[in-house]
Amino acid sequence: MTQPDDRPETLVGRLREIDFLQRFLQQTGVNGGTLLLSGEAGVGKTALLEATADAARASGRTILRVTGAEFEAEASFAGLNQTLFPLVDDFSALGDEHARALRVALGFETGSAPDRLLLSNAVTLLLRRVAARAPLLLVIDDLPWLDRASAVVLSFAARRLVGSRAGLLAACRTGSAGYFDTSGLPELPLRALDDEAAAQLLAERFPDLGPQVRARVLSTAQGNPLALLELPHAVRETRRGPAEPVPRILPLNQRLQGLFAARVAALPAATRTLLLAAALESTGDLGVLQAAAGAGYRLDDLAPAEQDQLVRVTTASHTVTFRHPLIRSAVVTESTSAERRRVHRALAEVHRDDLERRAWHLGEATVEPDEEVAALLQEAARLVRRRGDYQAVIALLCRAADLSPTPQARSRRLAEAAYIGAEGLAETRSAMELLQGVRQAGEQAPASLNYASATAFQLLDADGHVDTAHRLLVGAIEAWPNRTDPQDEELVTGLWTLALVCIVGGRAELWEAFHAATARLVPGPPEIMTLGIGLFGADPVRTGVALLPALEARLATIQHETAPDVVQNVAAASIYPDRLTEVREPLWRSIRQGRAGGPGRRRIVALMDVCIDDFVRGEWAEGAELAAEGLAVCEEFGGRFFSFYFRYHQALLAAVQGRFETSRALTDQMIGWAGPRGVGMAQTYARHAQVLAHLGEGDYESAYQRATEISPAGTLASHVPHSLWVALELVEAAVRTDRRAEAERHVRALRESGTAALSPRLAMREMAAAALVADDEAAPELFERALRTPRTVEWPFDTARVRLLYGERLRRSRAMSEAKAQLKEASHAFEKLGATPWAARAERELRAAGQAARTPSDTQGAAALTPQEREIARLAASGMTNKEIGERLFISPRTVSSHLYQIFPKLGITTRAALRDAIGSDDA
Repeated sequence: MTQPDDRPETLVGRLREIDFLQRFLQQTGVNGGTLLLSGEAGVGKTALLEATADAARASGRTILRVTGAEFEAEASFAGLNQTLFPLVDDFSALGDEHARALRVALGFETGSAPDRLLLSNAVTLLLRRVAARAPLLLVIDDLPWLDRASAVVLSFAARRLVGSRAGLLAACRTGSAGYFDTSGLPELPLRALDDEAAAQLLAERFPDLGPQVRARVLSTAQGNPLALLELPHAVRETRRGPAEPVPRILPLNQRLQGLFAARVAALPAATRTLLLAAALESTGDLGVLQAAAGAGYRLDDLAPAEQDQLVRVTTASHTVTFRHPLIRSAVVTESTSAERRRVHRALAEVHRDDLERRAWHLGEATVEPDEEVAALLQEAARLVRRRGDYQAVIALLCRAADLSPTPQARSRRLAEAAYIGAEGLAETRSAMELLQGVRQAGEQAPASLNYASATAFQLLDADGHVDTAHRLLVGAIEAWPNRTDPQDEELVTGLWTLALVCIVGGRAELWEAFHAATARLVPGPPEIMTLGIGLFGADPVRTGVALLPALEARLATIQHETAPDVVQNVAAASIYPDRLTEVREPLWRSIRQGRAGGPGRRRIVALMDVCIDDFVRGEWAEGAELAAEGLAVCEEFGGRFFSFYFRYHQALLAAVQGRFETSRALTDQMIGWAGPRGVGMAQTYARHAQVLAHLGEGDYESAYQRATEISPAGTLASHVPHSLWVALELVEAAVRTDRRAEAERHVRALRESGTAALSPRLAMREMAAAALVADDEAAPELFERALRTPRTVEWPFDTARVRLLYGERLRRSRAMSEAKAQLKEASHAFEKLGATPWAARAERELRAAGQAARTPSDTQGAAALTPQEREIARLAASGMTNKEIGERLFISPRTVSSHLYQIFPKLGITTRAALRDAIGSDDA
């Protein structure tokens, strides 16, 4: 590797780091890997990157370089374009799907936005494939300025290079990696030089520096190499002679910025203009800079900047790079607005065939309102939106609004930006600020449906009343001039937002305006809206069965669906027909994309859906983890309104696992929050959890009261889909509290609704409810028919409950042998699930049927644990955290948590503190 004396100005005092990086190169040349180089500004990160790249190049490695640029931070996939441009010819070797994803993302082709996961995999595969020919090193400088879309993809690839011959070496300021996810990546912190090395560097570069100046420089620089190299220049420039006192200096960042600015200002005018073009273009492509030479320079004008070591020209890649990001900032700071506009116009002309870049440069070059440029920016925003880069979309729309010549056009574009920000929970200028801009734009602003939709989201997220959001949307839709066109995107956006408000409101009367609005559409509402609303949002009890063929058709292609909104709506339509399992993989894609930096709200919705599927399928440990993740995401992205959904799942799990106090606290919190805000959905969901908790406790009177608050006995409440999920519970509670007439009416309402056709699970529950009110002769056949329903194995908790009810009925009929068979099956299923109160109830029934009581070792204790569960329990009992256990057993902390959720019910405990006593002598 390059030795320190080869580059004394930057590598003095860096032997330890050089040795470390040399080992990194050796390792990655064999087995791949990633390393993050971090440190304060000017500490020498770029110099070490250069030294490592030089050594890698000398050893025959392929070198890829990308430098984040402040002025391109909002240009989607700009960094990825820099990274992969030298590998364009290798795209075709990946296969059509991956190659197309790369070409679309990098702007070589037009098309729908590539799936984030597909694109990330394509980049990873490309790097690994190229590295298979010869070891590869990807060097990324200035991570904080890497655009969000590129950072997300590259941080994904960074974690998947092990096992290849590709290395990734990235540098950022300490604690400031921007959108690049550095969690869990190996890091080499780069600290300031020690006193000896700092003095050596200063003496080698400035041997004639006087002792007074030398001492001041060393004291001020505090080991920062860049300051050590730059401060002597400043002293010389500001002192008229050696007798003049050494000037006072500013804090490091400001001082260095000023120093660079002075050096930039001293350059010839043509050189400054060329540097400005390089700064604003940021790719450093000499071909682009030459094409934009009409701004007032020649490429030869780079020479003074090269001689002053402000920039470096790489002949092999035909690029120019700034020696430090602060130099780039200084170049822009020292330019005038007129100079920047002139350069932007020249660059826009070069990028005539690149809509996004041309629009951005024209937007920056234009100061007066210009509808043509504003429309171009809006068109670019919609192109970028298909790629899912919400931040870039909003930036483009805001600039389009700034350049709109009329208040109406300005408010319309700001409203679109506000809606995108609010709907996606994007991290950018707050939607509230954008909405304020809409209101200031003119009197026509409130007439925009995008404005109304964004405001409705803001009202919900700010804990406003559902009815207020509902009135706002209904008024905007009724006032919309084009109320009959289902191709009107803004109208459809308003209708979707109104549907969401109606769903969370959870009251039939809210839907009247929505149904009236969709009835006006000619020839009708979008098919996906009819499906999603009819099978989930509004009243699937009455409209769902007729839509099952449409759902079937959608499910047949859902695995290949890339449009997130389609996946989201097909998943919603699959909830009550119990078909969510078929949408799990597309939902997981949304979750993974969200974790990688995608839209927050889509991640939240996908987590909601998978939580539902986990509960009915008995995957309770995963459901608990995802519910906790959902709460964290809601908090992180400011979408706290939907926190109730994840508290609902936590309350459900606590209820069925026997943690009744926890469940009660969660449901009380939900109801207390939802009541003043009119969120009927949250109240219904809370009561569902309460019903299960009361049944688990044996409090059938309370269970009946809570169930009938969701749907009165004898009817399935209109526009309350969850009435389907408490019907069996209502009938059971009614029978247990001597309300046989009410139970029979409810069974009759179930049968007449025809909802058994929606789902085999609902059919099983309906037959079990009918068996509960049937006489002793008819009941067994109804229970048997319920248990013969297809797919019962997919719903272990519901199936076990039916077996429990059947066993109880058989025992009361004195069919003891048959009763014990059903009760044993139920008990085993409940124990496996961790449904402690239900398992206890099955055990009581077994004893009443003459089954000998099982010893504790039969049902609980360490003997019931698998070997891995036993080890995890032992380590947890010793006081180790989940992270520490995971490190010891080479599993993730999340997996440890999942195991503990299964261990606690097996041991008959509910807290970690009880583990030591529960495993007893087995902990020896």
